[in-house]
Amino acid sequence: MGAALGGLALHAGTRSAYLAVFALDAAFLGCAPVLGRLPAVAPAPAPSGGGPGLAVLRDRPYALLALLNALMLRMTLLSLALPLWIVERAAAPGWTVSALLVLNTVVVMLCQVRAARSATDLATAVRAVRWSGAVMCAACAVFAFSGAPEGGHGAGAGGAVAVLVLGAVLQVLAEMRHSAGSWQIGSALAPADRIGQYQGFYGSGVPVARAFGPLLVTPLLIGRGVPGWLLLGGVFLVAGAATGPAVRWADTAR
Repeated sequence: MGAALGGLALHAGTRSAYLAVFALDAAFLGCAPVLGRLPAVAPAPAPSGGGPGLAVLRDRPYALLALLNALMLRMTLLSLALPLWIVERAAAPGWTVSALLVLNTVVVMLCQVRAARSATDLATAVRAVRWSGAVMCAACAVFAFSGAPEGGHGAGAGGAVAVLVLGAVLQVLAEMRHSAGSWQIGSALAPADRIGQYQGFYGSGVPVARAFGPLLVTPLLIGRGVPGWLLLGGVFLVAGAATGPAVRWADTAR
């Protein structure tokens, strides 16, 4: 719903429309008193048996998997790279940004559970991540073709929207498969007595990607254009392919 309302503001393109977006966003402060009414939860007991407090930092194969997971910058691609590309370099209208976000949200809500059913162990999870890397590479190649031709946007707008939608469909399919495989890997390789510590470390790749992803994708895509998209696709392809050997290393170390 937020993405759809944002699309209306982008379509209007006025100061009042953008200020209205800020006002609506500020309304989410109303969530604070609701969350404040949640009951307090007692902390979990410390794991028995001693050992280092942050054992996950000594687990090199697991740390490598967390790094590879962070390299799959799917969130940065959807929330930053594509909007900048559409506004700065593509022939599509600005409201396409919101349309792609709505498309992604609807597909994930309808299909994520079904997409996750095939990732039931480490072998199937590795295949899911490897497939995701290849499809994300293809999506990047498709996005690259939505760039505006020399001389303006006019005639190429409809074609650019179609290309962006095709790329977004590939992207969301890869996203769902990667999420399923990634969840399985992060959980299955975490020791039962330190599941919270390991899961927290593995999941930290998402905020790390959000924090440092813009430093990579902004100059790469906006500055380099089509070659930047192809290079980013190569990163996804390599990260997905490297997950298999990293999982075998981690599984052997267990």
